[in-house]
Amino acid sequence: MARRRALLRSALGLGAALLLAPLRATAQIPAATREALEKSKLIYIATQRKSGERSTAAPVWFIYENDAIYTSTSPDSWKAKRIARGSPLYIWAGSESGPFVVGTAEKITDPAVIEHMGEVYADKYWIAMLGLFKPRASRVAEGKTIAYKVTLSEGTPPPPPKGE
Repeated sequence: MARRRALLRSALGLGAALLLAPLRATAQIPAATREALEKSKLIYIATQRKSGERSTAAPVWFIYENDAIYTSTSPDSWKAKRIARGSPLYIWAGSESGPFVVGTAEKITDPAVIEHMGEVYADKYWIAMLGLFKPRASRVAEGKTIAYKVTLSEGTPPPPPKGE
């Protein structure tokens, strides 16, 4: 009986640790970085190539809510291919020299979340207000776009790619 209780306590402790892990990851992000993510129109994202070298950082539209970044891309993009392979996202807020965080991306398919992303894009980007270049649940369902939720943690920027 004592052995079962110890096993149950261990399982509960592990479960609590797993539930609180995302909170710990976001708690590591400095307030200045959060503020930059809240105010910035763009983030700059780089991924890790097969060689281990980081890619060139590209400007990306995004929303920042609940300590996570939500963004989308074409399924044919190098970024999507590298994310599918497990690449971390190297993210700078506002400019390529702005505050830095590391992200782990997971695909999202929930139509309500994707439509919400589209609404926030329309508020944030004038061209999205016209109905262009904003996430749509129908495009995600058809496989024309991939939407991501990116969980953030503090990190050190990797060196730029050779030649930059």
